[in-house]
Amino acid sequence: MIAISPRPVGRNWITISFASTLYLCPILDLLLAEVPTQWEAELRLGLQEALVNAAKHGNNLDPSKTVGVRFSIVQNQYWWVISDEGSGFKAPCSCTLHQNNCGEIHPPDDSIDSILPHVENECGRGLFILYQIFDRVEWNDRGTELRLCKELPSRYRLPRLR
Repeated sequence: MIAISPRPVGRNWITISFASTLYLCPILDLLLAEVPTQWEAELRLGLQEALVNAAKHGNNLDPSKTVGVRFSIVQNQYWWVISDEGSGFKAPCSCTLHQNNCGEIHPPDDSIDSILPHVENECGRGLFILYQIFDRVEWNDRGTELRLCKELPSRYRLPRLR
């Protein structure tokens, strides 16, 4: 079951909560309803990674535990705050790629497929995807709440993933 809280007067956050599951299509549809079409695929991938991590790794797919998501649009910023009832996660500050002596990131090809094999060990594929898609990736101190932000400054800017 999916629970959606009504939007409180004077606030622009929508809250959704659901039992830990990997069946995320209807949840992702709700979370992406107000996202411009050209950004849906990229943000769907990122949100799916975050929700799977919360349900699977945070809540161990325990159906008695819930995943909560708060969503808001503030000017050109799209915010999602995802929380789980797990024991927490020690997140890396960022996911980095290997750099050469000139500070250039390798590989020079910007596609995700060519970059993923070069992700350093402390950052898994899912976290790397989050850091590539979202402009802000932040956890609370306990590691049970993830804050994601995507800025869409111009409708002419194309998504990273095609």
